[in-house]
Amino acid sequence: MKRRPKIFSVTKAVKRNARDRVGTPRPEKVLPDEKSKAEHRAAKHKVTLPKLLHQTERD
Repeated sequence: MKRRPKIFSVTKAVKRNARDRVGTPRPEKVLPDEKSKAEHRAAKHKVTLPKLLHQTERD
């Protein structure tokens, strides 16, 4: 079975040329999240009025 010739892509050619001249881009750095997952999850939903009133009745 014959292989099909690859179609020329200008975008890929330009990127390949840039990588040859400048080099490969640096990998991304993942910055640590300021809030912990629990704090972030808690801040996602606001407390509703009935829940807020129910909490104050217990106290």
